[in-house]
Amino acid sequence: MPDRRTALADAAVTLVAERGLKGLTHRAVDAAAGVPLGTTSNYWRTREALIDAVVARFEQRDLAQLSAGGGEAPTTPEAVASTVAAALATFVTEQGELTRARFALALARPDAVAAAHRRLLGFVEGILTATGVAEPAIRARRLADYGDGFMLHALTTRRGEPVDIEEAAAAIRALLTG
Repeated sequence: MPDRRTALADAAVTLVAERGLKGLTHRAVDAAAGVPLGTTSNYWRTREALIDAVVARFEQRDLAQLSAGGGEAPTTPEAVASTVAAALATFVTEQGELTRARFALALARPDAVAAAHRRLLGFVEGILTATGVAEPAIRARRLADYGDGFMLHALTTRRGEPVDIEEAAAAIRALLTG
């Protein structure tokens, strides 16, 4: 069971997914989490701090999803491609509503997500470096761009179409090795 801070942050993430940023209030988080009024504001005093908590929780969830698969980091570019393709598929299927919320948050508050994006790029760059991918910083950025485009299209123009993980993995392999 998550600690109270994590449970509140998860409730806040769910609210953003369901109601957008306008629906994110301290009171709404309290109600969604089933805690006494004022609990959320004890952890995050301002709305900005609450939004930062949502961004941080998205980041934690993203890193956990990218690290899924036994906890071992991929050791080859092919394994990276498979891991990232599987994570992208999860982001647009089981976590589709959360991914929509992530996009809404990024569009409404780009400054709030910029630091988390840089950390994600650093995480990916570290994996690419460890697996021997040339130009890891450039390829990490390309991979992030591809992933964002993949998710956006899967949730909008390709909504309802099955996700082809092998096709995504092939595209990612080309980004990493081409």
